[in-house]
Amino acid sequence: MNGKIRYVVGVSSLVLALSISAPPARAESGQERQTDRQDARDTRQTGRDASRDVKAACKEGDNSRAECRQHKRDVKHGARHAAHDKKTD
Repeated sequence: MNGKIRYVVGVSSLVLALSISAPPARAESGQERQTDRQDARDTRQTGRDASRDVKAACKEGDNSRAECRQHKRDVKHGARHAAHDKKTD
C-alpha cells in the first residue's frame, strides 16, 4: 500500500511541477489575435477616411452622385478585403 501511495504522490507532484512551469499557450495566441483584430480595424478605418476623400474629390468633378457613391463604395470594399486578409494571415 505504501508503494502505491508513493507512486500516486510522485506522479501528482510531477504533473503539478510540469503544469506550473509550462507557459500558457492560449495567452500568447490571444494576444496575437487581439493585435491582428486591431490591425484589421485600423485598416477599415483608413478605408473609411480614404473613401470620404474620394467622394469629396468626385463631387468636385463633373461626375454624377451615383458615380461618386460607387467610387466610395469601391474604396471601402477594397479596405474590407484588405482587413480580412490581415486577419486571416
